[in-house]
Amino acid sequence: MANRNKAKGTQWESDVRDYLNEALGLVDARGVLLDPFDAHNVRRPAQEGAADVGDVHAVPFVLECKNVKRLSVPTFLRQARVEARHAGFPYGVAVVKVPRSNTRRGKVHFAVDTWTRVRLVLGLSSRAFADRYAFAASLRGVDSGQWYMTTELESFRRLLADMRAARHAP
Repeated sequence: MANRNKAKGTQWESDVRDYLNEALGLVDARGVLLDPFDAHNVRRPAQEGAADVGDVHAVPFVLECKNVKRLSVPTFLRQARVEARHAGFPYGVAVVKVPRSNTRRGKVHFAVDTWTRVRLVLGLSSRAFADRYAFAASLRGVDSGQWYMTTELESFRRLLADMRAARHAP
């Protein structure tokens, strides 16, 4: 890849995919998928041009992965929402690399409405949901469209596992 920033972004997407697959127990000791046909494998889809489907698919989430110096979380979240819709997924979130930190420390940002929808699927109160998955609020000004909830990728992995279990509960 000629573009250094694109290469850094692609590496971050791969790091997020690999971390989640390993942490969810979807790969063997060598990092090879246990069942390549399992719909729950975390994947990096081929890019679709104008109808981009996001950087990483972790059913039921589309992850918009960012490795940038300058944060614009509300913009990232709008992009994640559009890409989730293109991919046919119910939720889009942004995953931002923290410089010089382990992948599991990456920040996962949820728009407040997405956060609420996920919380309701899990049947948790706002306080219980925030505590269980270590969410912190970023309330920027009076425009609630700029507000978002943030956790680390390690906590998101637990949330993802719980969401998948809730979707398969009787």
